[in-house]
Amino acid sequence: MAEQPDTRIDPHLGTFVHIVGTRQARPNLPSSGCPFCPGGLESPEPYDVRWFRNRWPAMAGDRCEVVLYTSQHDATFWSLGADGARKVIDLWARRTTELGARPDVDFVLVFENRGAEVGATIAHPHGQIYGYDHVPDRPRRLLAATWIPDVDPGERLVAQRGSWQASVPYAGTYPIALSLAPRLQVPDLPSLDDDGRDDLAALLIDVFARLDRLYDTPLPYMMWLNQRPTDGGDWPQAWLNIEIVSPWRRSGVPRFIAAAEVACEEYFNPVIPEVIAEQLRALDD
Repeated sequence: MAEQPDTRIDPHLGTFVHIVGTRQARPNLPSSGCPFCPGGLESPEPYDVRWFRNRWPAMAGDRCEVVLYTSQHDATFWSLGADGARKVIDLWARRTTELGARPDVDFVLVFENRGAEVGATIAHPHGQIYGYDHVPDRPRRLLAATWIPDVDPGERLVAQRGSWQASVPYAGTYPIALSLAPRLQVPDLPSLDDDGRDDLAALLIDVFARLDRLYDTPLPYMMWLNQRPTDGGDWPQAWLNIEIVSPWRRSGVPRFIAAAEVACEEYFNPVIPEVIAEQLRALDD
């Protein structure tokens, strides 16, 4: 077993694979209280938001970080309120700037896995940040395609808050999928001004509350941010956006990615995008 994470590239497909045998030793469930609560292993002092380096990094070089959204163990993202969400966004932006300034970081990925169904091992509200030493394939393909948000998503629109909107993608690969983006181009989190950050905070609170009301239970989800690479390139097409997806096709029932989908990278979604958008639109406070 390698002592340090090892990056390998498939010689035929060019796929990057991070071999991280050391993560087998990470605890699945804390045996002595939550390490993210004040007084715990990772947060000895009181805090509002906090970041620290991951003890079980997926990549070498201190390029993997954990972000704690709140000191409240039983909170959800939407329960943070607009002020709490804004603190998280500001911390995401600061860490993007700090990591992105490193010569060994070409792309900063902010993301969250929420719920045991998508691999989260600790329930305390938190996300992660990875600093890649290359621009990963999927973000690179989105940039090459000059990704822009739906100007008029029509019946796939879910919510709008100021300059930001949330809609269901036209061809999402997950049963529940949302795309959040500012209507005017902003390349990355550090470039987002105060009004834009406030609008994003309001939209995140709105969207995550709808998702938890959809089945009247906390929804497992994955969230990640697509933003401008930090490799020194120009990237004039970069447009900050957030993707949120859930594997549930109905309450408590996951949709599994099957062999034909993995083999061919063509997906079969049992949930109609316009239907899930209609259901989420109806879940106003």
